[in-house]
Amino acid sequence: MAGGGVNVPPNYPLSQRFRGFLPVVVDVETGGFDCEKDALLEVAVVLLTVDESQKWRRESTHFCHIIPFEGAKLDPAALKFTGIDPYHPFRLAKTEKDALATLFAPIWRAVKQADCSRAVLVGHNAAFDLNFINAAIKRCQIKRNPFHQFSCFDTATMAGLALGQTVLSKAVQATGASWDNDEAHSALYDAEKTADLFCFIVNQWHCVNHGKS
Repeated sequence: MAGGGVNVPPNYPLSQRFRGFLPVVVDVETGGFDCEKDALLEVAVVLLTVDESQKWRRESTHFCHIIPFEGAKLDPAALKFTGIDPYHPFRLAKTEKDALATLFAPIWRAVKQADCSRAVLVGHNAAFDLNFINAAIKRCQIKRNPFHQFSCFDTATMAGLALGQTVLSKAVQATGASWDNDEAHSALYDAEKTADLFCFIVNQWHCVNHGKS
């Protein structure tokens, strides 16, 4: 999980690609479905870059385990689904505020380096992830949110259009990539697979519209 910025070829300014927004892939794991009441337990962030052939790819990944906020609810069914033990001594978890500060710093650097106005969250069923991030920002009274507050790029919708699949595992496999069920439902694994899916679809669109293979 290396740090780093966004390496942009001179002929492909990211600031002009998505109306001044920098796509940043996010996946969260939670203690339920209610962003106001249920715990935020894991957040992974994947920064993207464009290589010299103008292909999108993963650039760096950043990840935090998170301590449930005071009074947070933990649905046993959700914990069973993700396999997360929120109070495991080896989680090395951070508070929400510290975790968001840790994760937002490289996002802001990437936004600045790409000369973008801010980030736009990319996620699979992205509204879920964005709602939990926004709720945590509100709880922690964070003043500077790197993400657009309501716009997002949903790879479930993108994959439904491009690949005929809306489930993440099936969409990833439809691109020809592998999927490991034992690794799934970790924010880190799902974020990187979502990033690869987003890049695949954007790259395919670019090839079709610019006549490149």
